[in-house]
Order: sequence, then structure tokens, then C-alpha cells
Amino acid sequence: MTTILAFAASNSSTSINRQLVTHAAELAAASIDDSTIEYLDLNDFEMPIYSQDRQEADGIPEPAQRFYDAIGSADAVIISFAEHNGSYSVAFKNVYDWASRIDMAVYQSKPVLMLATSPGGRGGQGVLEAAAGAAPFFGANLQGTVSVPTFFANFDADAGELSNPDLAAELATAVAALTTAVSLKA
Repeated sequence: MTTILAFAASNSSTSINRQLVTHAAELAAASIDDSTIEYLDLNDFEMPIYSQDRQEADGIPEPAQRFYDAIGSADAVIISFAEHNGSYSVAFKNVYDWASRIDMAVYQSKPVLMLATSPGGRGGQGVLEAAAGAAPFFGANLQGTVSVPTFFANFDADAGELSNPDLAAELATAVAALTTAVSLKA
């Protein structure tokens, strides 16, 4: 059984990044025989804001270990990043910071697809570029990135899929690269 781990790097209950990552994960699962999707919700990983003092006093919080272990047990990871003021959401950054204290290679050499979207015309490109640039340092086997600008004009929420054919083709190509990497690893 192939496990695809998917999550939005957001703690919003109405996250458009959750909609995008769900669509991408469904595309990936449809092209891998005997696969399952495990969705994470960052709200399940709330913990104190990372600080070295907290780590020295109390060790690594259990939610950070669960997050790290979820990546470790997956065969592939798909993330869609929310962009807050040009960077990661605080919810993601905190979980990620704690997990990186377990092992800097948070992604554990897993094939990773990174996405981002926003209501605006840049589609979360700032955070996506930062995440993709840092990916090799954190153990990601990055297979592709896709930014979806003006989400509400390019995504059909009722159908749960991209409505823009060019963006749909770009996502399909990135998903194919991810699924190929998973197949080669098997």
C-alpha cells in the first residue's frame, strides 16, 4: 500500500490551500495502484512556540514527534502553502521548527510536491519559492512546484478541481513527476 501524506500549511478551517492539496492528492492516488491518502490538519499539532529554552527544559513536544513520524511513514508528501505576509503561516512554521529539532531532514528523503495558492495574482509564489529553495536542506526529494494565482477564478470549488486548463495541465505534470518518483522508489 502506498501512502500519500497531504496537508495544507495553514490552520484555517476554510483554507483554500486545503482544497488545492486535496485535489492534488486525489490526482496522485488515482494514478497509483493500491494507494491511500492521509490528510493532516495542522490544528492537531498545536504546541508552544518553539524556543531553545523550551526545548532544553521540556524536550520535544509529542505533537512534533507525531508530525515527523507521519512524514516518515508516508511514501510521498504533498503540501499546499498558505502565504502570510510573504512567508509561511505561523501554524506551519512552528510545527516545522519543532520537527526540525528531531532531525533537520524533516522530509526524510520522501518525494515531495509543493503547491501554493491565494486569492491574489501571485498565488503564494513568495512562500512557495522559499519552501522550494529550502527543501533540499530539509531532506525533501522535490518533484515539482505549482502556484495557483487568483484561486477563486481558477478553481471550481463545487467540482473540487482546477477549472483553468493551463493550471490543470501544470498540476497534472507535477503530480506525474511525484507518482513516477514513488513508483521508482517501490
